[in-house]
Amino acid sequence: MTTISLRKTNTRLPPEVNRVLYVRNLPFNITSEEMYDIFGKYGAIRQIRIGCDKATKGTAFVVYEDIYDAKNAVDHLSGFNVANRYLIVLYYQHAKMSKKFDQKKSEEEITKLQEKYGVSTKDK
Repeated sequence: MTTISLRKTNTRLPPEVNRVLYVRNLPFNITSEEMYDIFGKYGAIRQIRIGCDKATKGTAFVVYEDIYDAKNAVDHLSGFNVANRYLIVLYYQHAKMSKKFDQKKSEEEITKLQEKYGVSTKDK
């Protein structure tokens, strides 16, 4: 497998490479067994979390035991066709995920304050 040759040559990985992958554009009815079948070919998997609610359906997080296995999966599965859907496989980036959450939370807080103090955002 390619991962062995990467380890032997002490290849330096880009800084964004990590063991946690964020997968988008999954079929909504994909099972965890199917995910293990697809992603398990590239190395030992510690955990898979598939989105279940309306906002996260079609996405998943895949956590590999080894960083080189995760890189191998990204290299081979980005654009892979599953049930006529092309997978988007990215490295999880904590900063990007937390910014999305914080922005939504901030917008909710602003709306609450506007209601509390009677501030309207509509043009008069």
